[in-house]
Amino acid sequence: MSLAGIYRQFKPDLNRIEKRLEVIVSADQPILKKAGNQLLRAGGKRIRPVFVLLASQFGQAKPGVVTKVAVSLELIHMASLVHDDVIDDADLRRGKKTVKAEWDNRIAMYTGDFMFARAQEEMASLEVKAAHQVLSNAIHEMTLGEIIQIRDQYNWHQNLRSYLLRIKRKTALLMAVSCYLGAKAAEADETICRHLYYFGYFMGMSFQITDDILDFVGTEKQLGKPAASDIRQGNLTLPTIMAFEDPEMKEQLFGYLLRSDELDNEEWNKVVQLIRGSGGIEKAQALSDRYLKKAYQVIDQLPQDRKAVEHLKEIADYIGTRKY
Repeated sequence: MSLAGIYRQFKPDLNRIEKRLEVIVSADQPILKKAGNQLLRAGGKRIRPVFVLLASQFGQAKPGVVTKVAVSLELIHMASLVHDDVIDDADLRRGKKTVKAEWDNRIAMYTGDFMFARAQEEMASLEVKAAHQVLSNAIHEMTLGEIIQIRDQYNWHQNLRSYLLRIKRKTALLMAVSCYLGAKAAEADETICRHLYYFGYFMGMSFQITDDILDFVGTEKQLGKPAASDIRQGNLTLPTIMAFEDPEMKEQLFGYLLRSDELDNEEWNKVVQLIRGSGGIEKAQALSDRYLKKAYQVIDQLPQDRKAVEHLKEIADYIGTRKY
């Protein structure tokens, strides 16, 4: 089943989440309202709300509570994207102008801050102490991930460990928390909550590695932003790290990357072609597949009498084969 097929099954729940998002981003301040609505119109896969909905099926789901959790997590994700676009000086996301491109960096930063605040407000009404602790820790770790990415911009000497820690903080953790809090909000057994946490974590790692591969092999139309934008912005990702394992290839790439601020489009295209031909993409895919395999193993530890188990497998199938 396609991701769209899964979404059709949850259409009433997702519509309720979308309407709540519209209400929450509708600020009294006109610019904040326009910026928030622009983000919503840009769309997105809504993977995190879907994870919340699926995880909630392992307990006694209460629609109102589950909606609040899903909305809060999607707002945090949206806020992080707004801040990312400022850091990366990105003009396009999902094929549409970013908030910073439509207005400026100041408006974008305060829009992101506004969404973080609204996310916390949405969660504040939930009487689940663990939810607040888990969410606060996730925001803390995401912030560290962003700071480290800024620190390491144009640092071509990063290793695999630092990359994995960065994508854990920037992507995987919020997916893990989405699964955990979805189950927690439905008062599922703590063991199940922990299993779902690790499912989300492994899926998040695979998801981000796939994103980093697609950045080299996807088209601008598929990606909704210029291809190879990460390396052009000085962000070292897994395909390049894997390409560096070949000393000769590393020497060739460093010849370009160490003068990255001087490269023209033709030279950047040469860098991309070198990475594509290095075997780095295939090695990155193999690591993504290892995380995906771990996610399937976690699914096997969940109660198999729940329909949600099949949906989790379908989500894993999608993430393992997606092309955009």
